[in-house]
Amino acid sequence: MTQWIALIRGINVGGNNVVPMKALRDLLGQRGFSTVRTYIQSGNCILDADDMTAAEIETGIASVIEDGFGFRPDVMAFTATDFASAIARNPFAARKFDPKHTHIFFLDKTPARPDIDAMNRLLQPGEAFELRDRLFFLRASNGVGRSKIAARIERFLGVTATSRNLNTVQKIQALLDT
Repeated sequence: MTQWIALIRGINVGGNNVVPMKALRDLLGQRGFSTVRTYIQSGNCILDADDMTAAEIETGIASVIEDGFGFRPDVMAFTATDFASAIARNPFAARKFDPKHTHIFFLDKTPARPDIDAMNRLLQPGEAFELRDRLFFLRASNGVGRSKIAARIERFLGVTATSRNLNTVQKIQALLDT
């Protein structure tokens, strides 16, 4: 079986797009996904699926949520290997930054024309970023909620993105290893 991580964008945020994780696990199991696990309430799924592409998993999960909860979120799926690679590619790993201030933005595709200059103009003290293919790393020591870059990331990159802080990413990784 191939292990997959599916990051569901925009669920259970501020009381909107509510998806109970137990119900989601049950519905995904009914649709043929196996060993479905979730981490916290913000749309992090680990599941097994053979003979499926990332696009098929993304579409399948989005359809399950649409059928069961009445809205269709963006979903990004990664193999366990790709997810581990994202962690390994963290440009800030060698420095001892608080993991809650380092965010990985998972992108639906590699940005064709990212506006790096605009992001550089908005850098605040304690911020740094790096774009690596379908991953955008942001260190925001004042918090991602205060980052002007984070607030406009999709506009700057021209792609769909969903982010997780490094704590969350590492905990998802730990679940893969169990």
